[in-house]
Amino acid sequence: MSSAIQEVESLLRRELGRVVVGAETPTRALIVALVARGHVLVQGVPGLGKTLLAKALARTLGGEFKRIQGTPDLMPSDIIGVHVFDETQRNFVFRPGPLFADVVLVDEINRAGPKTQSALLEAMEERQVSVEREVLPLPADFLVLATQNPREFEGTYPLPESQLDRFMLRIDMDYPSREFEAEILARYGGMQTAIQTTLESVGPLDPTLLTAARAEADRVHVSDALAGYVLDIARASREHTRLTLGLSTRGALSLLKAARIMAGLRGSDFVAPDDVKEAAAWVMAHRLVLTPEAALEGLTDVEVVRSLLADTPVPR
Repeated sequence: MSSAIQEVESLLRRELGRVVVGAETPTRALIVALVARGHVLVQGVPGLGKTLLAKALARTLGGEFKRIQGTPDLMPSDIIGVHVFDETQRNFVFRPGPLFADVVLVDEINRAGPKTQSALLEAMEERQVSVEREVLPLPADFLVLATQNPREFEGTYPLPESQLDRFMLRIDMDYPSREFEAEILARYGGMQTAIQTTLESVGPLDPTLLTAARAEADRVHVSDALAGYVLDIARASREHTRLTLGLSTRGALSLLKAARIMAGLRGSDFVAPDDVKEAAAWVMAHRLVLTPEAALEGLTDVEVVRSLLADTPVPR
């Protein structure tokens, strides 16, 4: 008999697979983020279906979806909302912005200015926003999916470390294989409405099943040795000679949460070192800051994560 976490995986793979072709790895990462209630940064070149993946996920959650396009002139009030004068009430009333949705896609987040990026910090961490001395709650399952193109530098503002640390996972999307790309052309190359028609066929996920999956993940056992393994990885990243910034405590917590869900996905009631290793690149890579010398040499953050996992002793 499958567990609640495995049922969530099966349903999401089926529903997202109706729309997005060849996205098994991103889908698995989204399942981890969804169960852990974490935000996701999707990185990749334009045209790989990042927006489509976010829309399909929003439909599976059955919640409201809003899209924010990152631009240099985007202001905090454009995403949070503003107070406007209502003639009928003779008073100022708050008009909420697109941030007040269940799933918010911030497309090309690194094109938004630092002030607008900072407006997301409170929302992502505390699921609330402060407006005119008033604290307004966001939806219970509030989820931010942000996209960025790592190869564009003109007119972009790199995300600060505090912002990156609030994303539980980073998913790196690459070009699909020839087989999957041929299927995409066959499925969507004939008519303009094909994508929208397919998107409308995506069914919602039972919220009680998601609640059960989260409770199940909380019950997955973490031994003292395994928790020590996560701490050893975090410590090694902070002392790595090729890094100026290692894994934060929030990052270590996210790694442990993700490992718990990975254990649940394989039907286990305890976390193994392999669960930590499988989730490490998603959780750690975007939080690490390379030294200038390492960046000039072409070293990537994912390669550093692999070296950390290779050099850190595995508990027995």
